Amino acid sequence: MEIQQDEENTPSVEQLTEVLETNSAERLDEFLRSLSSSEKAHILTELPAERQLEVLNTLESEDAAHLVESISEAQAVEIISNLEISDAAELFNELESNEQTDLLARLDPEHAEEILSEMDFEEASDARERLEYPAHSAGGLMITELLSYPETLTVEEVVRDLRTRIDDFSDHAVQYVFIASHNEHLLGVLRLRDLVLKPLATPVRNIMISDPLSVSVDTTLSELEDIFDGNKFLGVPVVDQSQRLVGVVRRADMEEALGERSDSAYLKASGILGGEELRSMPVLQRSRRRLSWLSVNILLNVMAASVIALHQETLEAVIALAVFLPIISDMSGCSGAQAIAVSIRELTLGTVRVDELLRVWSKEAMVGVINGVVLGCIIGLVAWAWKGNIYLGMVLGVALAVNTLIAVSVGGLLPLILKRLDRDPALASGPILTTMTDMCGFFIVLTLANSFLSLLV
Repeated sequence: MEIQQDEENTPSVEQLTEVLETNSAERLDEFLRSLSSSEKAHILTELPAERQLEVLNTLESEDAAHLVESISEAQAVEIISNLEISDAAELFNELESNEQTDLLARLDPEHAEEILSEMDFEEASDARERLEYPAHSAGGLMITELLSYPETLTVEEVVRDLRTRIDDFSDHAVQYVFIASHNEHLLGVLRLRDLVLKPLATPVRNIMISDPLSVSVDTTLSELEDIFDGNKFLGVPVVDQSQRLVGVVRRADMEEALGERSDSAYLKASGILGGEELRSMPVLQRSRRRLSWLSVNILLNVMAASVIALHQETLEAVIALAVFLPIISDMSGCSGAQAIAVSIRELTLGTVRVDELLRVWSKEAMVGVINGVVLGCIIGLVAWAWKGNIYLGMVLGVALAVNTLIAVSVGGLLPLILKRLDRDPALASGPILTTMTDMCGFFIVLTLANSFLSLLV
């Protein structure tokens, strides 16, 4: 049976359903391999849950693992959560080591342990060990599928063994062969091209790159980024505290982790608790996670609005102030958001400590004064030109300048304070900053306006 694509040449759920009905694992795998990763993700999202399970159950375990590795982790976890434990364990046995770790870490701990108990003993043991490492460390990102040989072998012996293990490593982007001592200490690295070009009788110790650059299991993602930025490596060996070779961090995996961290920070800053959400998730779960942030935010906004309510008479007397209040709060909020972004980035890189409040404030205050004066002059001139009242321009200009200084001070310090309190800076900084800049901006504008009311009306 031949499956025809639609007029736009876009794969559809109907096509996948038609293939599923053939009950042919080979046919299904062929269809899925013809799709890009984004097409697979989209088509699986549109499938009902029972059909998603049917896809994984129809495929051979190895092919099911390929499919899971090609979609997002959030989507993969969602599907795996509905699998029978034995089926999930069989699938996990076929996953790459770093994929095993990432997905197990995302699952409910009890569910993950049930899967581990059904997996092959050696696979489960290695997975448990990797789960001890932070997700965004070398230990958490590394793959443990690597080629390692003793220094006593010749090129011929290594090549012969490689040929017998082609099937084991056909799906792994192997670029290097590692040379280790009898106690698994890393001694050197062999490039595959050197194995091909050197005489067969050559001892590998004579052609290996001795004392290669390596990283420890607790090397952070930011440190890995610096290492890969400074070198053209496709992968870096990972050693444990005993200097034993335990894995390899690939450039592609490091870059993927950077992207995930950036996406997570953006979602958290936007009020998505947990840092990830898909529309295929249960509606009540999505609603609850959003409301837990929005309900707090609405209370903070009520507090800010109460400042306006207390100065209602001033607003009625100088109605033009109502036009500029959102400008004052928004511009100050933007300045504060910039300061938050810099502080979170520096905390991530380790270039600032949580106890360096005075240093951070002094640096931000200098920027805040300069930007506040410039922005204040601009808004003041606009107000003067519009209403022809220089005192209105002065009130608004001073208010924006002062509020900008407050905003960058709060924005620079908040992430450090929250981090010190063991709270997520990316999630909590935004709403707190917004409330403070709104309250302070409204208060400063309306208080100054009330003080100079006779000059404004």
